[in-house]
Amino acid sequence: MTTPSQHHQRAAAGFTLVELLVTIIVATILISISVPAYQNQVRKSRRTEAKTALLDLAAREERFFSTNSAYTANVAALGFSGASWPVTVGSGYYQLTLCVGATLPCSTAAAAGSTATGAVYTLTATPVSTSPQSKDTSCASFTLDNTGAQSATNAACWQ
Repeated sequence: MTTPSQHHQRAAAGFTLVELLVTIIVATILISISVPAYQNQVRKSRRTEAKTALLDLAAREERFFSTNSAYTANVAALGFSGASWPVTVGSGYYQLTLCVGATLPCSTAAAAGSTATGAVYTLTATPVSTSPQSKDTSCASFTLDNTGAQSATNAACWQ
């Protein structure tokens, strides 16, 4: 028979090893599920930055076209700082490239210092290779042209 003082000592002893191991296992399972889900949500939110940058660049091209009757590959004329394409935008997760040509599909990206003009353009946003966004393989690139046609690695990426 145990006395009240012996019973009190046993209750104050703490957790058993089994209880501690079960807690660690449950925590590990929860973390292994939540961390990848969190990373996917962060990648999805960064995609918005790429799409916004493409739409902004398209608006700049249209503004240039309205006064010059041609699209341009000139970085400065479009209001970007930097000397050449590709231009890194936003938080540095995506870079934009531009192709200005005579007809679609436009096949040659604007070169450094290019001031080419043309009747059509194609804009592309791709993840910067050194950024964590480069691991986003389901939506690796976004494309927009002068007709407003949007495309991506995966059709659901623009939604």
